[in-house]
Amino acid sequence: MDQTPLHSQSQRHTQDLAEEFAIQLQPGDVVALVGDLGAGKTEFVRGVCRHFQVQDIVTSPTFAIINHYDGQLAGGSPVTIYHVDLYRIDTPEQLRSVGFEEMVHAPNAIKFIEWPEKASHEMPERHWTVTLRNDASDDNARLIEITAPERQMITDY
Repeated sequence: MDQTPLHSQSQRHTQDLAEEFAIQLQPGDVVALVGDLGAGKTEFVRGVCRHFQVQDIVTSPTFAIINHYDGQLAGGSPVTIYHVDLYRIDTPEQLRSVGFEEMVHAPNAIKFIEWPEKASHEMPERHWTVTLRNDASDDNARLIEITAPERQMITDY
């Protein structure tokens, strides 16, 4: 997938687009999720988790900070999916206290980070970026841009 915006018409469509994107992901990958509150970041993670056959109900980690899910790769090998919401994190000490550094570098997991700008100094240089925006023409629609690691420039969010 390139930087051409994808157009999602509904929550289910966002999940479908995420499931298609998930085919490219491998253990060790980090995905920065960028978007305002209600932009569809958790719906996107739900679609990814569906691809990896996660059996748990996927919820927003707003209060838990980090949710983890057990899934399966295409060949049946286990994979952990971490879904992190840094919205309530205000200091580097809080980031350390939730185990962010260990989690973001876990080699056998795929990590999704909401509000990545709050951990810009801890984010790996190579990571995917998924930007979700509300479509002004339709309250249910979203514009989704996916940037692959090799196409990224190192920037602050």
